[in-house]
Amino acid sequence: MAIVSTEAAEHPTPRLRGGVVQMARDSWVIARRNLRRMTRIPEIVVFGLLQPVMFVLLFSYVMGGAIKVPGGGYREFLMAGVFAQTVAFAVEGASAGIADDMTKGLVERFRSLPMARSAVLAGRTLADVLQSALVLLVLAVVALLVGWRVHQGVPRALGAFLLLLLLGYAFSWIGALIGLSLRSPEAATSAGLIWLFPLTFLSNAFVPVNTMPGWLQAIAYWNPFSATVQACRKLFGNPGTDGAHVWPMQHPVVASTLWSLLILALFSWLSVRKYRNAAG
Repeated sequence: MAIVSTEAAEHPTPRLRGGVVQMARDSWVIARRNLRRMTRIPEIVVFGLLQPVMFVLLFSYVMGGAIKVPGGGYREFLMAGVFAQTVAFAVEGASAGIADDMTKGLVERFRSLPMARSAVLAGRTLADVLQSALVLLVLAVVALLVGWRVHQGVPRALGAFLLLLLLGYAFSWIGALIGLSLRSPEAATSAGLIWLFPLTFLSNAFVPVNTMPGWLQAIAYWNPFSATVQACRKLFGNPGTDGAHVWPMQHPVVASTLWSLLILALFSWLSVRKYRNAAG
């Protein structure tokens, strides 16, 4: 019996360590692993920056002259939509990255470690939102160069960027669920994007909602994406106040926060449950 006890002491069975603090530490370890990947493959960051910059330039100089917005110039109207679209596209990275980890068997290796199960997904989504913060910083500089301005002060502008990152973090959990459901990275990438385009374009991101057919206006006004865009315009002091008769447009900051928290709660729960079932 003494021999067995000695061997057990020398080779303890890995156990999950509970607690919020431990879960946060495990998540940060996974996040650092994904952030290091960004430094080793800088093309990920470069191409992630090119797409939103192209959107800014194309919409500003090609389509901007043909679109009239109430209360100001199109470039200031445009930028909140481009910022929101940029963070929403974190879905693509999360879905493809998690599907790739599942394919390569990295998830099985993580399972053998004494770490919280949810930390694998939380770390991945945290890395995605940190990358989105970097992209937003560069994109804001480009926006300033093409004529975008903040008119409500720096604190309110920072609040708008926090709302954007909250939306991006919530959407990255949707990407996590897609990546867990579709083991092929190629399929996960396509599935992560195919629903984003109608979500972003059936909104107030790029055109005033009152220019849409009546039946589309209700969809656009209650679109969670529209709430965040409207909240950012309000906090930036940029034009775009149509739809004031609809609750999400009357209280966009509250509506944006509630939508993001609801999406985050629902899809983080679904993703962790899917991960446990897949790992089991």
